[in-house]
Amino acid sequence: MLAAMSSPVAPSPPPGDPSPRDRDDACPGTLRLHGADDGALARVRVPGGVLDAAQADALGRAAEELGDGELHLTSRGNVQLRGLGPDLGAELARRLDGAGLLPSARHERIRNVVASPLSGLDGSGAGDVRPWLSGLDALLCADDETAALSGRFLFALDDGRGDVAALGADVTLVAQRDGTALLRIGTARATTRIPGERAPRAALLAARTFLERARGHGAWRVADLPGGSEDLHAEIAERLRGAGLVTTPDTPGTPDLPGTPDVPTGRTGPAAGIVNSPHGTAALSVGVPLGRITPGQWRTLTDTARRGGGELRLTPWRGIVVPGVARTRAPELLDALGATGLVTGPDSPWTGVGACIGRPGCAKSLADVRADAAAALGPAGALPVYWSGCERRCGHPRGEWVDVVADPDGYRVSRVRNAARPPVQPPVQAPAQDPVRNEGRQQAPYDFPFPGGSDGLAAAVAAARGTRGLPI
Repeated sequence: MLAAMSSPVAPSPPPGDPSPRDRDDACPGTLRLHGADDGALARVRVPGGVLDAAQADALGRAAEELGDGELHLTSRGNVQLRGLGPDLGAELARRLDGAGLLPSARHERIRNVVASPLSGLDGSGAGDVRPWLSGLDALLCADDETAALSGRFLFALDDGRGDVAALGADVTLVAQRDGTALLRIGTARATTRIPGERAPRAALLAARTFLERARGHGAWRVADLPGGSEDLHAEIAERLRGAGLVTTPDTPGTPDLPGTPDVPTGRTGPAAGIVNSPHGTAALSVGVPLGRITPGQWRTLTDTARRGGGELRLTPWRGIVVPGVARTRAPELLDALGATGLVTGPDSPWTGVGACIGRPGCAKSLADVRADAAAALGPAGALPVYWSGCERRCGHPRGEWVDVVADPDGYRVSRVRNAARPPVQPPVQAPAQDPVRNEGRQQAPYDFPFPGGSDGLAAAVAAARGTRGLPI
């Protein structure tokens, strides 16, 4: 019998902090629940975001019968169930195990794998990463050592289009048109070229090497290690050569590979709408407002998947792709998804808007950020915007984005570039859910002032996001 336990979740230190961890990683899972203000929380790892229709049904029923009814998408394409009763962990584990969502109890929290959501569907990209996905997941679950990885350690499988390569994974594989793969460790500039069919095994070797380095330091991620990405990459490259897995010498740098320092990401997830496939079918791409899926939306998605390829792909941008539908039926099916409140086109005001759970679900949050984000909706902007209830900024995007953070005095609005936040200085602020005050205080770089009045916060967010098609 699979048992579930409850454990608090603590924030990780800033990226690049090499200080040893003095506690275990308490990242939640399906068997390790987190006690939130709205009940217990379970995080279900879904490698590559890929679910078959039966697994989607199992998740939906579990949310409705054991939790608050909704499914919450994460920035890694995983699913969270909230509002679980304190004694329902074992029942949840039993259900998900029966659906094939818990192939290894020891490894359930370390199956953190993001993959290009449109890989194999639209004719773009340099290769189809689906074989890598199934191969890597099987290797991870069969290896005794990888069970010691942190629940925060991340693998990324990019089909060459540069989407998930920009997400700051610890181990990234990028498909190349000659059938090889580039292996990158953390944000290292160097990459190592390996045969495509050996890519999952190379990723496993990289993870095991990281674990050896992490002993004695308590590091959860590559950025936590003394020496960081470059030193670890050099050691992994040497081991790959010793194992006969390297086809060419190391590539000193790949300037256009997203995720390395000073390289603009600019890549986002699939645009909402219909994605035509060269195979004569289509995929439907939809956005999920604030990553929060109602029972009715989930049932419609699952029913639509059965009319197509029988599969859903959850994206790290809190969207969902439904592959394999008939092209002639795609507009009708997309309209049906839109009727449930899902985002089906790029002009939706919800496009690019994200938020943490906020109040009342999180005790650390200083505001009901989801309600405030909804109240401040405006035309779709050039940059994504993310609302956070506290300085932890759980689930925030990478690259360039607009940062809206609650503090005891209200909100701060600023633009983040290259994952570096502007210096913390007292900007002009807007109290959450109160009339906006403009006290004329000095702003930090990239901070945006509020003009005053009840619409001031919305105006500041819109100014920070900019207008699509115009320079920011």
